[in-house]
Amino acid sequence: MEKETTPGGKEKPPVDRELLLRVAANARLNLREEEIKKFLPQLQEILTAFGKLDELDVSAEKPSFQPLRLENVSRQDSAGKCLSQEDALRNTKHKKDGYFLGPKVV
Repeated sequence: MEKETTPGGKEKPPVDRELLLRVAANARLNLREEEIKKFLPQLQEILTAFGKLDELDVSAEKPSFQPLRLENVSRQDSAGKCLSQEDALRNTKHKKDGYFLGPKVV
């Protein structure tokens, strides 16, 4: 049986019980036998679906680490209307002498 390789020539590991147990160990999961039987076909399906990406010709594409263009979304830093002391303290019951009352730190 011929071993599968990626377009880069790397050998693809077989999707079998051993691979599933290695992935589970990396994720610190202790799988029961019925979970192994359930997850193995799912892992095979997922890796097959992602394997289709290996068939795409991306040689003309630039590598990208951000799926969306980064933009500065910060608002302009300008002074605006502030809350009065009374408005700021209106919804708290933890206040004393016009200030917020916090726990003691000692």
